[in-house]
Amino acid sequence: MDSPLVNELTYLFYPRVCVICGEELLEEEEGGCLKCLFQLPRTRNYLVEDNTVEKLMAARLPFVRMASYCIYSQGGMLPPLIHHMKYRGKKEIGILLGRLFGCDLLGSDFLKPVDLIVPVPLHVDKEKARGYNQAEMIALGLSEATSLPVSTGNLIRVISNPTQTRRTKTQRWENVKGIFDIVDSTLFEGRHLLLVDDVITTGSTIEACGVALQKCKGAKISVATLGQVL
Repeated sequence: MDSPLVNELTYLFYPRVCVICGEELLEEEEGGCLKCLFQLPRTRNYLVEDNTVEKLMAARLPFVRMASYCIYSQGGMLPPLIHHMKYRGKKEIGILLGRLFGCDLLGSDFLKPVDLIVPVPLHVDKEKARGYNQAEMIALGLSEATSLPVSTGNLIRVISNPTQTRRTKTQRWENVKGIFDIVDSTLFEGRHLLLVDDVITTGSTIEACGVALQKCKGAKISVATLGQVL
């Protein structure tokens, strides 16, 4: 266990700062300061049927509802949080943002029918290299706020595909087609699943997950992401 002296020396040489504004964080703050977190561009589109995420995915897979916590725009407030969560080892940011999103969703019609939270999986090699799956961290935060259980290990990524960054919509779909599978379809049969990911851009990853989940008889799918690229 770290001593107070060690912690003080650590903060002296490696100060904890908000990844958005650069201000030093208070002891109880993680990743982003309370001021910046309060100013995140929340969509609250879980309150609106036929919202922009649902329009994006219409006719591409059967779903009940879809929602994103915030707008994701270059130069905006969400990208540095996502970047540090995925590439700087700050998995606690995913848990925090998932918890905040879950608090928004709590008690809403969007959440009421959901039985299980299912994070979009990473390939085992990529998860080993990163140390965690960022979508699972978001799912854990959602679970903390909503008390819904998280299911991992049943929806799996069977192919380690290249990154989706800088790919066209068509290239993104070709890149993820057939990369997900189900281990035991009976575990999801008749369940309402909340599929969780960090950011939805073209929706190709969500669509590919949906194709795999359709192997589960009677399963219904809703989707929640931290960000949506408009």
